[in-house]
Amino acid sequence: MDLHEWMVADLASVRSKLFDTVVQLIPAQRWHEQADGGGSTITHLLLHVARHQDLAVNTVIRNHPPLFTTHAASLGLADAGPGVELPEKEDLAATNCVGDEALLAYVSAVFDGTQQWLNDLGTLALDIEPHCDYRLTNKAGLAEADYPWLYNMWNGKALWWFVQWPVIGHAHAHAGEAISIRNRMGLSPF
Repeated sequence: MDLHEWMVADLASVRSKLFDTVVQLIPAQRWHEQADGGGSTITHLLLHVARHQDLAVNTVIRNHPPLFTTHAASLGLADAGPGVELPEKEDLAATNCVGDEALLAYVSAVFDGTQQWLNDLGTLALDIEPHCDYRLTNKAGLAEADYPWLYNMWNGKALWWFVQWPVIGHAHAHAGEAISIRNRMGLSPF
């Protein structure tokens, strides 16, 4: 298996973990619930993973505005600001506005777009270093002063790193967190 095939397969794997072992097994009316009275909700984890993938692929790599800009209103987040749900800590006031259908539409659009982009990508392009800081500021409307951790982590990285971490590794980490929440809700199928 070459690197390109691995990336395509691993993206499909993380999507399957989120949709088949979390979304399908946790009733939507419980997505805003904090298991054990604290921690992240499923709504936050899905939105957070999609926001990072969206910024990494659509904004930093492809130099386009994030898909979030066209989904913010339907998510109930039109006035929330361009960095909503990027931090690891959930903003409950924001996630409480998000409905399940709009959330699934956004998450699906992000994964579909990334899948299409990866299908068309050749491995020779993976060493390109995109203009991260410029694109986050000018395409996504973020300010480095508000998100220094994001700019510091992402700036100076090659395209392969964006696929490896924000798109795949970060999503796998939060899929595991979501599975743990599912289990603590008593919804494990095992």
